[in-house]
Amino acid sequence: MTKPHLVLNDVSYVLPDGRALFSDVNEQFDRRSTGMVGRNGVGKTLLAHILAGWLQPTTGYCQCSGSVHYLAQQVVHPDGSTVADLAGVKHMLDALARIEAGSTAPKDFEAVGDHWDIHQRLRYELERNHLSHLETDTPASTLSGGEAMRVSLMGAMLSDADFLILDEPSNHLDRPNRQALIEQLQRWSRGLIVISHDRQLLESMERIVELSSLGIHSYGGNYSFYAEAKAHERQSALQHLGERKLERQRQEQAMQKQRIRQEQRQARGNRQGKEANQAKILLDRQKERSETSSGTLRQKQANSRAQLNQRVREAEQQVEDQSQITLHDIPITQAVKRRVADLNGVELPYVAEATRTISLTLSGQQRIGVVGPNGCGKSTLLRVLAGQVAPLAGVSKVTPESAYLDQRLENLAPEKTVLAQLQLANRTATEGDLRMRLAQLGLDAQKVATPSGSLSGGERLKGALACLLYADSPPPLLLLDEPSNHLDLPSVQALEIMLRSYQGTLIVVSHDDSFLENLGLTDRLRATEQGWNLEPL
Repeated sequence: MTKPHLVLNDVSYVLPDGRALFSDVNEQFDRRSTGMVGRNGVGKTLLAHILAGWLQPTTGYCQCSGSVHYLAQQVVHPDGSTVADLAGVKHMLDALARIEAGSTAPKDFEAVGDHWDIHQRLRYELERNHLSHLETDTPASTLSGGEAMRVSLMGAMLSDADFLILDEPSNHLDRPNRQALIEQLQRWSRGLIVISHDRQLLESMERIVELSSLGIHSYGGNYSFYAEAKAHERQSALQHLGERKLERQRQEQAMQKQRIRQEQRQARGNRQGKEANQAKILLDRQKERSETSSGTLRQKQANSRAQLNQRVREAEQQVEDQSQITLHDIPITQAVKRRVADLNGVELPYVAEATRTISLTLSGQQRIGVVGPNGCGKSTLLRVLAGQVAPLAGVSKVTPESAYLDQRLENLAPEKTVLAQLQLANRTATEGDLRMRLAQLGLDAQKVATPSGSLSGGERLKGALACLLYADSPPPLLLLDEPSNHLDLPSVQALEIMLRSYQGTLIVVSHDDSFLENLGLTDRLRATEQGWNLEPL
């Protein structure tokens, strides 16, 4: 196939509650690497599911001339899954093993296809991506979030698909692996669609398409080109809206003056008729003509006003909805002076030798950013502090009054609504107040009443954060694992502001240096080849 393409034809999608997520979307994707951007909840992932053939649109259709491989933003590995499962080659390896054992079943040969060297190719990719310590049967549960994503990305590359659709592929990746991902995608010669908020990754794309409240719009350049064009478009739309509103105001003033002049003429005519002592029949005819003239003027002005209002509405529709994300300050509590955690010679499970052992004491109002390469034990450290994983050795004493937000948002039950779960966490605020707080996060009335599992990644993250931070009593120890993943830029900035107001002990794992710098950290806990190193700032 020489020119694979994906085409959206008048695609619309209506949610189960009857709300249209997007309508009449028309776009074509070819071999150009394309970044897809948009605010949280606008429907990027659902549109990707339609492009991948996972979901049928409500109206319209998607035309595909090649094979598509879709990688979801959240790598899910069920119990018992392995590295081979994450890479999507387990069925090939199993079929190949059966053939080597003597199987002649057609389904085994169909499963292998042309991939007779799949074991060697996977081994090569693991070594090239500095994951040589992994085997095909390594349990997926022992991998860090970054390692799981990297293995899944290798599987996407091994798929030989005509199109790759990658949903937030740089989430969980450290800086070197983000750069390696960019270089890897630049070598990809087939169709590529990347959904992301990662500006560095988007900068490497050949074009950007944006899904917004106005529909879909293609920009023929990288992120910098898109950002400049977008700013210009918004300024032009706002200017046009201002001109239409000014036109309406001036016309309204002119119509008011016209009404006043007519009323004055009518009053003057009535006085003159009375003063001239005209017959009653003549006065009645004059009054009838005056009322007819007034009615005609009112109707004409009503039509003009309707046209002016319509022009303003049309101009308003060209201005994208960019409602601000607002997070309430966490209630200020008395500064905690006591220790909240004490790790003494703790050995972390599933962690390499250099960073396996850690001793760490945490007291009130420390704000620590945890940094280091994928697989060094950052997430495992947080799980030990949260009491979810027992250390292999050593002593761990941590306050039970802690809150932990992991990368998979396991504190948010997918079958329950965000509102119901927030009401369980906060029993003092009224439902109206909680609804208002969620609305200011971008979670409107329909979304807070929808099972959280059907929300976008960014919306689920906001809901999970709300259940932790808007609880009756904010925890003295807050553990956050990559909290800025899935969030658009306005939401990240709002999160930074809220976390700066948090008065307890804060430990944040993140690969986003800009995000960490804006949190007012007191220390950085760095994973190095010599072990863990706590650096005061």
